[in-house]
Amino acid sequence: MGFVENSSGFALALFAGILLTMEVGRWIGAVVLAREGGRDVKGAGTAEGAVIGLLGLLIAFTFSGAATRFEERRHLITQEANAIGTAYLRIDLLANEAQGPMRDLFRRYLDNRLETYRDVNDTAKTTLKLAEGVVLQNEIWTKAVAALHAPSVSPQAGILLLPALNAMIDITATRLVATRNHPPAIIFILLGALSLVAALLAGYSMAANKVRSWLHQIVFATMMAVTLYVVLDLEFPRKGMIRIDSADLILKELRASMK
Repeated sequence: MGFVENSSGFALALFAGILLTMEVGRWIGAVVLAREGGRDVKGAGTAEGAVIGLLGLLIAFTFSGAATRFEERRHLITQEANAIGTAYLRIDLLANEAQGPMRDLFRRYLDNRLETYRDVNDTAKTTLKLAEGVVLQNEIWTKAVAALHAPSVSPQAGILLLPALNAMIDITATRLVATRNHPPAIIFILLGALSLVAALLAGYSMAANKVRSWLHQIVFATMMAVTLYVVLDLEFPRKGMIRIDSADLILKELRASMK
């Protein structure tokens, strides 16, 4: 999947490939027209329409899926902020002497969560932050369970605090899975291949024109490259121009409120 994560590189390569295959298609078309005495080959237009229709359908489904996953990832950030905020408020149920250390742990934990997704291009750092987050989760859970056994703590406190901590921990796995949830690489390969085939057939059809239309070729190549660039940016929203970083603002605001 790594080769499609570089959306700008993929789009530029596709742009150049489309222009090249259109020229190849035009050359093949010119050869065929010369051999057939200037007559069009039957079925060429049907094949071109079928390929372009299939390409359009595949782009529509891929774009729709990418946009849906993008919104889902944004909502999961909000859900995590709510889960952490709820658990943080319920620290008040613990004894006074246990509240201070627990609040410090929560601040460290939220700082860790913000750092985890700050630079996903640095795989080693992201892996390290995920591991540190698990350690902090275990420490929070262990200290919370121990604090609930204090004589001054109400027996009902655990019923409120532990489910909140559990939800806070569970959402991290949900976010991680959502971050890694992408269509198989073969889908993007197929999109690129169909784009090149469509360009080849379009170039073949243009062979009947004596004057080459650079405008049509460049517009076709640009629109295909830009469309696939947007799809890939939506799929990897922390690596391109379409960013999900703005959704982290709610976590930053929550961190600022933890005083």
